[in-house]
Amino acid sequence: MTELATLSRPYANALFDLATEAKQLEEWSKTMATLDAAANDATVALMLNSPEFTANDKAKRLATLCADEVSSDAERFLQALAEHDRLGLIQEVREQYEALRAEQERSLEVEIISARALTESQEALLVSALEQKFDKEISSTVRIDEALVGGAVIRAGDVIIDGSVRGRLTKLVDTLVQS
Repeated sequence: MTELATLSRPYANALFDLATEAKQLEEWSKTMATLDAAANDATVALMLNSPEFTANDKAKRLATLCADEVSSDAERFLQALAEHDRLGLIQEVREQYEALRAEQERSLEVEIISARALTESQEALLVSALEQKFDKEISSTVRIDEALVGGAVIRAGDVIIDGSVRGRLTKLVDTLVQS
């Protein structure tokens, strides 16, 4: 996974610079989402991995498939990926691009995994605390996982805050075993 991130980084950075300069961050997010969704389709993935087509043909076919959503700049971007045999990195490039965009816009996607459904006021209070902690605008999604027993786990980028009963019990067991 680290290798994919390393290979994708220059493309994500170049794409982000292009989008920032052209003031098209949102447009490129939509374009990359479309390309990522298309590339992850089983039939398209077979074509992208097929030795029957050249890398340029694969890029052209993908651009044609997404023609309604893809600009000429996006076609050139696909060609640049194809020239270096990097079409398989579309998902990773997208993820890194979105991370760069979120950093610039000072926003953060947070997943809250709770043992039980949160009330609107509980979620608002939690989001407010996270906004203060990370000094960013928080966009949250809530998911229920009854296996947590109680509490919640919060995933914010690379940070995981485990406030679940299951997590605390696991830490307690680890501490007792080490003693």
